[in-house]
Amino acid sequence: MATSRGYGSLNKQVALAQGLNANVTASAAAKLTKMKKEERQPLLLSSAEPLNDTYDRGSIPRPDVRTSPDNIIVHLPGPLESGGTMDVKPTYGDGQGDSSYNPILSRDLEHPTSNLDTMIHLLKGNIGTGILAMPDAFKNAGLVIGTIGTLMMGIICTHCMHMLVKCSHELCQRVQVPSLGFSEVCETAFETGPTSIRRYSRVVRIIINVFLCITQLGFCCVYFVFVAANLEEVAKHYLHVTFGVHAYLLLILILMIPFNWVKNLKYLTPFSFLAAVLTVIGLGITFFYMLQGLPHTSSVKAFASWKQLPLYFGTAIYAFEGIGVILPLENNMKNPQDFGGWTGVLNTGMVIVAALYTSVGFFGYLKYGEKVLGSITLNLPAGDILAQSVRVMMAVAIFLSYGLQFYVPMNIIWPLVRPRLQSEQAQIIGEYTIRTFLVIFTFALAAMIPNLGAVISLVGAVSSSTLALIFPPVIEIITFWHKGFGRYNWILWKDALIMIFGILGFGFGTYVSIWNILYPDLA
Repeated sequence: MATSRGYGSLNKQVALAQGLNANVTASAAAKLTKMKKEERQPLLLSSAEPLNDTYDRGSIPRPDVRTSPDNIIVHLPGPLESGGTMDVKPTYGDGQGDSSYNPILSRDLEHPTSNLDTMIHLLKGNIGTGILAMPDAFKNAGLVIGTIGTLMMGIICTHCMHMLVKCSHELCQRVQVPSLGFSEVCETAFETGPTSIRRYSRVVRIIINVFLCITQLGFCCVYFVFVAANLEEVAKHYLHVTFGVHAYLLLILILMIPFNWVKNLKYLTPFSFLAAVLTVIGLGITFFYMLQGLPHTSSVKAFASWKQLPLYFGTAIYAFEGIGVILPLENNMKNPQDFGGWTGVLNTGMVIVAALYTSVGFFGYLKYGEKVLGSITLNLPAGDILAQSVRVMMAVAIFLSYGLQFYVPMNIIWPLVRPRLQSEQAQIIGEYTIRTFLVIFTFALAAMIPNLGAVISLVGAVSSSTLALIFPPVIEIITFWHKGFGRYNWILWKDALIMIFGILGFGFGTYVSIWNILYPDLA
């Protein structure tokens, strides 16, 4: 007997199959043929070959990076070439999808990553400046709510990551391509979803790229403020000068412009490695100071005002949002079947991330209480050389990481401008002009909002919540619309609750963050 939904009857099933065959499969095959002709680049910076810097990837590129500070640039190109000899079963689902095509069997990786490599990249993609802001997040939530909320946020974000990979596998089987990026998954879900929404597939792909661009530029603004604030503290103590944060922002701008004229990521790789080493050392020293002389838990608030919770949400989701690196990492694994599962790479890595975020937030807030600042490094003793070295190390690490974050919006914007410039000389001048303009743009935003905590919360509420909490449930609903949502439609209800949570966090978090930026004295 036909069901009440659109795909229940036999006639509607036939119509769906015809629509998919006529409108989707042919289009997907054409895309794959075109992509096969493109020169494939390595997916990870650890590969021996550098990423190409020509940006010849079509009118709208597909940067699949997440948008977390200090992450690495991964899998900027689109789907991989088909082919492969691995005899493995996909982690998610039955490996059948809408056909017998198995994307894992069709992947031909020149430089596949091991489980350990993937784990390291996963940690690097999730841990950055956001972890240093977790004590400030706990101040806006209270010790109890902060602890429980951070762990719950980790569970929800990890589930959304699993959700995205599951949809990617399903859609790869459906359109018969080896792998898909974030924006490609969303576009393909709409293309193969209900007929009424297929015309929006191109729009949603552009929307995701826009949010990726906004997110990365927001991180660049945070980087400016972070470096300037830490340098100001060091100079104030050792040089006895008080120029103000804007003077240091200007100094950073002068150095940042030529640094971001570097177009080839190959030359940024050593800087990224140095930044990672400095970050690890800085976090270790920070824990050394936080764990000394801890007061009793009664010295801080267990529950903060409900009006401050949106700020907590923005900061926490900013720190947790690593969903953009998930598909690139899984796509490039030697044994992708080890990525999912209860004890897989994803769950193991995110447990470590959640534990680090919770511990830094808990002990940082317990140690410094209501005096905790936007970055925990600013609370370290000003008179200790070791503490000052942490500020310098973290400032240098973030400065060196700016170029990687900057590469993403440039890779989105430049292909839109390049076709309008006819001569080669005009293209060279135009590219350097756009690079300079974008750096100055992020500097101007940072100069207008030198409040580090408010900037982090705003970026998290606006962009991170959209990419991490709103789009994945939407993609899952559309992807499995014709297959059903389980008993009592529990998957549909679950996705709806996650979306509502993300939308509320987006709305209230953005409002409160902007209010604190405009009226910092009333916060």
